[in-house]
Amino acid sequence: MSLEFETIAAISTPPGEGAIGIVRLSGEEALKIADCVYKSGTKKLREQKSHTLHYGHIENPKTGEIVDEVMISVMRAPKTFTREDVVEINCHGGITSVNQVLQVVLQFGARLAEPGEFTKRAFLNGRIDLSQAEAVMDLIRAKTDRAMHVALQQLDGNLSTLIRNLRSDILDTLAQVEVNIDYPEYDDVETLTSQLLVEKAKIVKIQIQQLLQTASQGKILREGLATAIIGRPNVGKSSLLNFLLQEEKAIVTEVAGTTRDVIEEYVNVRGVPLKLVDTAGIRETEDIVERIGVEKSRQALANSDLVLLVFNQNEKLTEEDSLLIKATDQNHRIVILNKMDLPNKLDLTKLETLVEPASIVKTSILTKSGIDILEEKIANLFFAGQTGEKDATYVSNVRHIALLNDAESALDDVITGIESGMPVDLVQIDMTRCWELLGEITGDSVQDELLTQLFSQFCLGK
Repeated sequence: MSLEFETIAAISTPPGEGAIGIVRLSGEEALKIADCVYKSGTKKLREQKSHTLHYGHIENPKTGEIVDEVMISVMRAPKTFTREDVVEINCHGGITSVNQVLQVVLQFGARLAEPGEFTKRAFLNGRIDLSQAEAVMDLIRAKTDRAMHVALQQLDGNLSTLIRNLRSDILDTLAQVEVNIDYPEYDDVETLTSQLLVEKAKIVKIQIQQLLQTASQGKILREGLATAIIGRPNVGKSSLLNFLLQEEKAIVTEVAGTTRDVIEEYVNVRGVPLKLVDTAGIRETEDIVERIGVEKSRQALANSDLVLLVFNQNEKLTEEDSLLIKATDQNHRIVILNKMDLPNKLDLTKLETLVEPASIVKTSILTKSGIDILEEKIANLFFAGQTGEKDATYVSNVRHIALLNDAESALDDVITGIESGMPVDLVQIDMTRCWELLGEITGDSVQDELLTQLFSQFCLGK
C-alpha cells in the first residue's frame, strides 16, 4: 500500500529535439489533474482501464488554447513504477511543446518533482529497495552492454537477495544467542554460544569477501577505467584516441604540441568502458599554454587506472621517454610502439630492460595494425579476457563497497573478541553492527539524510 504524497510531475525525456517527449505524473490526483487538461470528446481518463493508451489533445482550460496533440498512458496503482496512479503524456518532442504541457499540468495542482523523486517513491512505497533504486541510475549511465547487464541484475534484486540472506542468517544467530543467554540449560552454555558466534562470523565473512572480490571489476564497469594516453608530443596519442572513438575528436597535425588541453571521452573496448584521456605531450616547454596542458597531463597520470604509454618506434629513445617510463612504473601500463609502418629506429632490447616485455604492443594507427592486440591486452589486464561470469553478482557501488568493508571489519571484531575471551553480550554488539551495516545497503536500516543525498543525484524525471 502506497504512502500518501502530493501529486508530482516532471519531464522524463532528455532536453532537446526528439520524436517524442514525455511528461510524467504520479500521485493520488494524477488522473484528476490529467482530466483537467485532456480533451477527447466526452472521454474521461478516470473512467478508463489501467495500462491503456488514449489519443487526444492537451488544452489550457484557462485560455482555451490547444497546447499539443498527445497520446496518454493511464496506469493505476499499485501496478506502476511508484505504486501510485501514474499518467504519462506522450507529446511531440521539443523544448517548447514539452515545457508547455508541463506548465499546464502544474497549474492544475501537480507539484514539480524533485530529482529522483519518482524512484524515491518507488522505494518508500516498497516496490524496490535502496540498492535497486541506485541500480536505476547505474542502468541509465551504463557505458557498455556488460555494465548495463550488471545494473539490470542489481535492479532485478540479485544483490538484495544475497544481502537479505546474510542478514537473515545473522539474525537467526543473534536470536539463538539471546535464548542461550536468557535460558541457559547447560553448564558450558558460554562456550557453546561463543563457538556459535565465531562459526557464523567466519561463514558470513567469507561470503562478504566473495562479494568484495568483484568490487574492482564492478567499479570499473560502473564508472569506467580512467585511462591516460601518455607520451612525448607527436607520437600518435591523438590519432590513437580518434581511432578508438571512431571519430575525429582530437586535432592531429605534424606540429608537436598541438594538443594543449586534456580531452576526455568514453569508449567501449570489448565490454570494458574506458574513460580515455588524451593528454598534451609531456615535455619541458616555454609556451605558457602548453605548459598548463603538460601539468594537466601529469595530474591525469596520477589519477589514472591504466596508462597507455605511446612511443614512436621511428625515433630513438630519448631522455624524456626514460622519464615517462619511470613516472608510470607504479601504474597498470601498456607500452605502445606506434608508427610500425615506418622504419624502426628504436632500440627494443634497451626498452625491454626498462619495461615488462609482455606489456609492449606494436601498432600503426595509420594502417590500423595491432589495434586488435591492444584491445585484447586491455581486456586481459583487468578481466582476464572477459568481463567475468555472465550471471555473477557484481558489487559496483562505492557506498556498497564501503559498507561491506565495514561489515567485514565488524565480523573481525566478533572473532577477535571471542578469541580474547570477551563476554558474549559485548561481542554480540559487533555482530548486530554487521547486521545493521548490511541493512544500509538495501535500505532496511537507513537515515532520511542519506536518502535525500542519494536521490538528489538522480535526473529530474526519474
